[in-house]
Amino acid sequence: MADERGGGENNINDNMGNQLQLLPDNEEEEEEEEDDMETEDRDSEEAEKPNIITFDPSLPTSHAYLGSDMEEFHGRTVHDDDSCQTIPVLPHTAVMLVPGQTLPLQLFRPQEVSMMRSVIQRDRTFAVLAHSDAGEPEAEFGTTAEIYAYREEQEYGIETVKVKAVGRQRFKVHEIRTQADGIRQAKVQILPERILPDPLSAVQLTSLSRLHMHPSSKPPTQSCKQAQCWWNNYQQRKFHCASLTPWPPWVYALYDSESLMNRVKKQLHEWDENLKDDSLPTNAVDFSYRVAACLPIDDALRLQLLKIGSAIQRLRCELDIMDRCTSLCCKQCQDTEITTKNEIFSLSLYGPMAAYVNPHGYVHETLTVYKANNLNLVGRPSTLHSWFPGYAWTIAQCRTCGSHMGWKFTATKKDLSPPRFWGLTRSAMLPRIPQGDGDEGREGSRLFCL
Repeated sequence: MADERGGGENNINDNMGNQLQLLPDNEEEEEEEEDDMETEDRDSEEAEKPNIITFDPSLPTSHAYLGSDMEEFHGRTVHDDDSCQTIPVLPHTAVMLVPGQTLPLQLFRPQEVSMMRSVIQRDRTFAVLAHSDAGEPEAEFGTTAEIYAYREEQEYGIETVKVKAVGRQRFKVHEIRTQADGIRQAKVQILPERILPDPLSAVQLTSLSRLHMHPSSKPPTQSCKQAQCWWNNYQQRKFHCASLTPWPPWVYALYDSESLMNRVKKQLHEWDENLKDDSLPTNAVDFSYRVAACLPIDDALRLQLLKIGSAIQRLRCELDIMDRCTSLCCKQCQDTEITTKNEIFSLSLYGPMAAYVNPHGYVHETLTVYKANNLNLVGRPSTLHSWFPGYAWTIAQCRTCGSHMGWKFTATKKDLSPPRFWGLTRSAMLPRIPQGDGDEGREGSRLFCL
């Protein structure tokens, strides 16, 4: 459905706040409002990357717009690998959830409210199906989500449930049945994470184990040059056993989780110079999912990552995507370039992209960028229900086709940095990935490393 996926033109329900409060009361003001529908090219041209970001990156992660008095839950529900479970399915969602990704929800439909009450009484776990852009009738894969914060309230006589959940485990769908009350139950198989051994484990010499270095031995404070020198020394010692095999050390580094994570971190530092490695997961599995949730790719590519059962292979695919993706275009017209990957930056502890929910219950995975092109602004700036406290948002549409692309955020205080930025919704974007020399005419050129 276009209105739920954010692709509809002139879609009031798809905007961040209640646009009805922003509409004028008479036709003269409506004409003035229409005259304001233009891209502020002056701001885009003058916008420069700030040296220091003064905005608190912990604010977006708290989802304070949902309210501060939510009931919090502790503990974690983990299903056994390869076990079959029957889990209620969250309806009317256009999000392809990744394990470890936070999912905020505002639910109004009686069926959804009833389902969440039932889920809370059980193990707080529900299923989020992974529907790709290909238009498949039924999803074959998905992710379990566990509720960690919950609140019920009544607004204008309508019962509302506000939820914060986090993705937990991947699953494969075996069967979906609809109950008498309309709630769908999915019989799923929990997919395991395949932990691959060290590629050189078979030829490790015990006598030389004293020469091994552990990542924890890295000094905490180092300059970039010192850190690179330490890493080169660490790599040399780690792969010294490659001399006993027919293959050079760099071949084994291609399948080493630490080497892959280090390469991905370098890419992430290009997006966010202030990124601290301490804020990233140290486990390869969790790290690979964190990166997958931050990549501004379409559902078809994200589904590929979700199907992969090994962190090493997932990281290899993510590196391929990050290396080859050059810019982001409008998904509707597919020709209009909106921004480039050099403009991506992080304004949240989650990374450059995270999921947020608007007052109408629509979830948008929003990517933050310094500059965006070929966009028209609709309406006036508003601070209502802002996902980034201290910033006012203005609706942005593609200048060519009029599709809703996201919002322009403008600081309401002079001491906030950056003074302005753009939040682009992932569902409206398509990554531009040039074909390689061997990809010409090949349909599967977007099937990275598979």
